[in-house]
Parts: sequence; C-alpha cells; structure tokens
Amino acid sequence: MIEPKIDLASLSLFSATRAQVEESWRRTWPQWGGTLSLTEYLAREVEMESMDHAKDGKLITWVLAPRDDATTLDFMCSCEAFKRSGLVAYPSSSTSEPNIVHEVTCYAIASVFTPPSKRGRGYASHMMHLLHWVIASRDNLPKFPEAWGAPPEQVPGASEGLFSCLYSDVGEDFYHSAGPGGKEGGWETRGAVSTIWDVGAEEGHDDGWMWLTQEQLNSLWDRDAERINKELENMLTSDTSYEVERPAAFVTCLPTNGVCGFHIPRGFWGIQSLNDPNTYASWSVDMRPPPPILIVTRLCASEETRSGIRKVEVWKLGERLKAIAEKTGGRTVVRNEHVPQIVWYGSGATGNIEWAYNEKFGWC
Repeated sequence: MIEPKIDLASLSLFSATRAQVEESWRRTWPQWGGTLSLTEYLAREVEMESMDHAKDGKLITWVLAPRDDATTLDFMCSCEAFKRSGLVAYPSSSTSEPNIVHEVTCYAIASVFTPPSKRGRGYASHMMHLLHWVIASRDNLPKFPEAWGAPPEQVPGASEGLFSCLYSDVGEDFYHSAGPGGKEGGWETRGAVSTIWDVGAEEGHDDGWMWLTQEQLNSLWDRDAERINKELENMLTSDTSYEVERPAAFVTCLPTNGVCGFHIPRGFWGIQSLNDPNTYASWSVDMRPPPPILIVTRLCASEETRSGIRKVEVWKLGERLKAIAEKTGGRTVVRNEHVPQIVWYGSGATGNIEWAYNEKFGWC
C-alpha cells in the first residue's frame, strides 16, 4: 500500500532508539538477508554491532521521522554512519619539506534504506541532505535551507567529521545531488575501478608466504597505519595517476579499529611475504551474486611481488602495479556497483580532494 507523502519540513533526522534499530533490520532483511532466516539475520546484525568497527558508539543508526514523533517505528527511512579515524595530508609549500599529516574524524555511510511503501517521496534524499548536519563539522557548511525547517540536533560524539564516504549501488547522481544545502555539494565519485583476474581453478602454492591469523592481521593494520602516514608525508603534490590535478589535500580512512576486521564474518584471509614483511594482502569473499568473487581488501606490494592468489578483484590498483596486472591477465574495468563517493567538509571544495588508498578495506 502506497502511503500519502508527508511534508519534508515536518521531518527531521534522529539517532535511532533500540527498537528503531531492530525495526530497520527487519525492513532490510527481505532484500539483504540472502539465505538467512529473519532470526539468523537479526543475530548476525547483533554480532556485527559488537565488533570493533561498530562498538563504543562508532556506529549510529539514523532515522528520518516526524519531529513530533521521533521514536515512532513508522519512520520514513534509515541509514548507518560509522565513525572512523582518518588521515588528511596537506601538500607542503616546499618540495624539501614533507606534507603535513593530521589524524581526523571521518565517517563511512551504509545501509541507506526506504521501505517500498514509502518510496518515491524524496525521503531518502532528504535524509542524506540532513545527514551532513549531524556528522560534519558545521564550520564550512552552507546556510541551512529555511524550507527544511530547523536543523537536526547534533548528538554528542557523533559530529566533527572532516569528510565522509559511501559506496553507491544506485549510480552516481542520487548521492551527488544530496548536498547539505540542496542539490549541490553532495558525495562525488572517485576511482570506481576494479582490476580482475580470471585465472582458472588450478592449485597454487604458498612457498614464501605466511598465512595470517585474525590476531596477526590486527597487528598488521597498526603497522599499516604507520606506513600510510609516512607515505602521505612523501606523496607528490601532482601526479598523472591522481583524479585531481593538484590536490588541496589527500584523505583516507585508516584500516585500524576494526575497519578491516569488519570483513572477517564474511570470510577473511591474509598473507604476508616471508622475504619482505612490507608485502602483504588481505581479502574477503563476496558471495552475491554468484559465483563467489575473491576481493582484495588491502594490498601493499612492489612491482617485483609475485603471488599464488588464484582469482582476485582489486579496487583501485596502484599505477605502478597495473603493468604487472596486465602481464598476468588482469583486466581493469569501471565498476557500476559499490561506486566510491566522498564529500569534504573542510575548507574548499570536494573537487580539490584526492582520495588516497581507495581500496576495498573501507567498504561497509
């Protein structure tokens, strides 16, 4: 049954109550539950919200609901925002000095969902417009449109983000047109590129490689964060591989605090070179739609690295490795699903920001 449209100005964005969180899961189960029963799906969601990437307030479910009935279970739509640690590197004014790197707060947005009975009324778009106002530092946001009523209230510990990202499965335009002040200034696409190998099912070998346990992977992410920091310090201010000609800043979320570990319940492995500890990879398995695809979540390697991985997909493979990929049968394609999009809340425009390390580990 299609419901009548409600005036958008009478709606606002609220941090979900526990009952609303569980209702959001029940709504998404028919579309995202796969082969899981409702009971199994709810149990999985409870388990995942207790993981490092979500616990201690790092995950907030937001709902668009009437201002005069904020806790209703008949809310219009919902989404999730994961608070993360990120890095921003500002190019140095001198070639002899390193870039200036700061650790910042950023957000990853997921599970944007409107039930079928409420679709086609602009609710999800309005929710995304309002989301900027609860996760971002408001210093550089435009004036809040009067037609939307009063701005949503900020929740302690849930704002001050310097940038946010998401991975769209509905094309580029929907989120790009959901800016904090209207149809401008929303999330912009960056690097929706995959390199894919179809190399058969022959057995490989693991000579020279060490398989990594979950504990070893967690330790690796801490070292990886330090490596990323150092690489950002020395990143060139201009390069033909960049999507932005001369970036005003380089940004990335970090793989620590459970961000990479989030993929473990879906199947997760890692390896590290016994000859070069700075060469490593981690991956997960995407089961839907079939056939299963092994997707590399984080790859750190040089041109000389060789691997026994049999079937892989890598997001935004580094330029220095593309030639090696082509020689080994890899083909690079533009994705039309899980499209990475980002919005910058600092000084200046999103169009001047380069998203570094735009790999699968950031997906949620």
